[in-house]
Amino acid sequence: MAVVDAEERPTPESRPPAGLTALIERFDPDVIDVPSGSARIRLAVDGEGEWDAVIDDGAIELQAAIDRQPDALLSADSATWEEIARDVRGGMVAFREGRLSVRQNLHLGVGFLASTSAIADERRLRFESVRTRLGKISTLSAGEGDPVICVHGLGATKASFLPTVAALADHHRVIAMDLPGFGDSDKPLGAPYDAPYFARAIEALLDELEIERAHLVGNSMGGRVAIEMGLLRPERAGRIALLCPALAWLRSRRWRWLLQAPLPMLGLIQPAPRVITEPIVRNLVPGGKDGWSAAGVDEFLRSYLTPRGRVAFYEAARNIYIDEPHGERGFWTRLAQMSPQTLFVWGRQDQLVPLAFRTHVERALPAARHLELDCGHVPQLEAPKQTHNAIREFFA
Repeated sequence: MAVVDAEERPTPESRPPAGLTALIERFDPDVIDVPSGSARIRLAVDGEGEWDAVIDDGAIELQAAIDRQPDALLSADSATWEEIARDVRGGMVAFREGRLSVRQNLHLGVGFLASTSAIADERRLRFESVRTRLGKISTLSAGEGDPVICVHGLGATKASFLPTVAALADHHRVIAMDLPGFGDSDKPLGAPYDAPYFARAIEALLDELEIERAHLVGNSMGGRVAIEMGLLRPERAGRIALLCPALAWLRSRRWRWLLQAPLPMLGLIQPAPRVITEPIVRNLVPGGKDGWSAAGVDEFLRSYLTPRGRVAFYEAARNIYIDEPHGERGFWTRLAQMSPQTLFVWGRQDQLVPLAFRTHVERALPAARHLELDCGHVPQLEAPKQTHNAIREFFA
């Protein structure tokens, strides 16, 4: 991330680079979703200065940066900004290649790139808020063809599927969603935030988008949710790709008795000052200060630093932990009844969902396909080419 000294910041009379001006002139308010109605997106040019793209009520204006924290920060060198201005697809290419940094809020930062791309057809990347019977669900989508719904993991957001949306959009209408309680979706108090509730949210989104049936891609907790959708509403689920899915624990859970209490509601009163919370989280996440990991921590903090976001995170984590493995309604008993075709992608270095779970899945679902990759818990970011090639082939 570029750091611009105060003396490098332009004066109000400074002229912004032509590349930034070109982006502002291409702005399309229908492509970006600004939840609060206004946003300040800082555009930093390495060694030259910073300017703020201020969005308010569908209009945009480029201003000299002010001494105030922006809602999102985009940083690149002058050559990269010029490339982005010349090539309508250059912004997402530079972002994926790491030449453009997007921090603090990927929803707004990448939304800005999409809204200034000048791509006019319906397959373009776009951000939207969809009003469903379970509340507002925030989405990013692109492409056309058979629909695919992407479901993120615990503490993540739809932004974790940006590479997947880009990789599949040539042949599919790909929709990455923020589950209720996360990202820019509504965070209702009292919601159960368990797999059946999240599956109902997927169904509500499908209904509102008038999609009868969709393939599903789920990572971590999102994989558990995709499985639940396949169990509860198999007629609405096409094929299901599961990337290191959260599965019910088979070993003893010594704290299960304690977690029966409504402890997640304590998130409403828990002090969580950013100055204390952020360094702790970044030190806990490998690579949490650079690249995709740093942006992922930004996304986690956006929800976790709000009381409702903390309640949703704790409740969802609790439900993963207490997921019943056995018995008539147990996860592994029910998994054997799954009818949609499934692909399981495993990370050999995954510390959260060990590769040993594959044996139990093979026992429950003998017809499931499996792919092992030399990566950790988030294959779509850590091994994107192999992961997306496998998904494309599976959905084809």
